[in-house]
Amino acid sequence: MATTRVISSQSQSPEDDRANWSLRPARLQEYVGQTELIERVRIAVEAARSRSEPAEHILLHGPPGLGKTTLAHVIAAEMSSRIYTCSGAALTKATDLVGALTRLQPGDVLFIDEIHRLPAAVEEFIYPAMEDFRIDVTVEAGMNARAVSLTLKPFTLIGATTRAGMLSSPLRSRFGIAHHLRHYSLEELIVILRRSASLLGLEAVPESALAAIAARSRGAPRVANRLLRRVRDYAQVRAGGAVSTRVIDEALALEGVDDLGLDELDRAYMRTIGTTYKGGPVGLEAVAATMNDDAGTLEDVVEPFLLQIGFVARTRQGRRLTEAGARRIGVPAPATPEPSLQFPED
Repeated sequence: MATTRVISSQSQSPEDDRANWSLRPARLQEYVGQTELIERVRIAVEAARSRSEPAEHILLHGPPGLGKTTLAHVIAAEMSSRIYTCSGAALTKATDLVGALTRLQPGDVLFIDEIHRLPAAVEEFIYPAMEDFRIDVTVEAGMNARAVSLTLKPFTLIGATTRAGMLSSPLRSRFGIAHHLRHYSLEELIVILRRSASLLGLEAVPESALAAIAARSRGAPRVANRLLRRVRDYAQVRAGGAVSTRVIDEALALEGVDDLGLDELDRAYMRTIGTTYKGGPVGLEAVAATMNDDAGTLEDVVEPFLLQIGFVARTRQGRRLTEAGARRIGVPAPATPEPSLQFPED
């Protein structure tokens, strides 16, 4: 089974990242969607600038592809500050952060992606940095070991995570602003695609064509922009550069993406439950073994969108197709289990 999916919300390669960066907004007024969050951020940034202080620490959590990294760079731009980025998985020991923290200037932004993957030792090391702008560094070793306290310039930490539940309470409580990013509406995605189409040199793209891409984008701007780039390439080679609904259907059919944004992996997952296991319920490990795939991949990559659109249900007995999911792949709907009757004991 192919591991690279055009409708994946995950970043796929450095080239994919570079292509996405060229389409991302640079300032708050260009940012589309997440209205409540943007208003909170705008107030916090304006207040911090008026006091000549760094903005509060910010925690952004939600599914991948919704703009957490983009917003961190936008906030840094609004503060006229530099931004330093790192990944929680790359910070394996406390001293890995010393270089980044000590070179920060007043008002700079430190962005930690996938912050839930910070080891406990690194997490505890960063607490005094967030609260008091200082760190304690151990120098030398053995009986000569001693702690040296280093004063840091006031900075803003922005953390991003796709798994907020894995953050410890002490770390979560140290963020002044914490916000969950939601999936984007069809109308918001059309606005994003219209701007991206202009940046890509696609002129006079019909609204219906933008809506056709938005409907396949699974609520994620990253997916929407990736699909738009694929459509642009197809239109340039096969349609003289003109983008229409027909061209979009042909281009994305070539990628295996249907009108709802499902690809072959999604459909294979549903067919396995619907045919091999008669619609379920069935355990995830059994489905993964039947598909010769990884259970973690199915749970993290395939299931979220199918659960979101109501094609699959998670029950205590396992996964099962809903009536809508069964109709989609053309199999009989699974029988609804009868509720068990409980009688009072004599």
